[in-house]
Amino acid sequence: MGLVDLTYLKEMSDGSNELIIEMIEIFKEQYPEFKNDFKTHLKNKDNQALASLAHKAKSSLAIMGLNELANDIKTLEALAKEEKEVETYKNYVNKFILVCEKALIEFDEIIKKLSKRS
Repeated sequence: MGLVDLTYLKEMSDGSNELIIEMIEIFKEQYPEFKNDFKTHLKNKDNQALASLAHKAKSSLAIMGLNELANDIKTLEALAKEEKEVETYKNYVNKFILVCEKALIEFDEIIKKLSKRS
């Protein structure tokens, strides 16, 4: 079993492979911006911007079936909003990048499989 759980996407799209592929493509376009913004906010110690970005990223991760990571980013959002445990933020951001990079590979495989069925 991979990182990605497509249960929500399949339900939301009524099983439409085209819609699932479209949602994956949107996430793939969003990811570099999320990654760069997380790194920038972390470097600038802009905790409120980090919390705001985590809030935005959390929904995308949940929709894409990256549920464990969505929970971690939810924790980051809460911590950054309160400016607590600041030393842990880098770990959350690094995990976000690592998991997303692996998920992108998985998403490419999913797109290949779904494209064949369309």
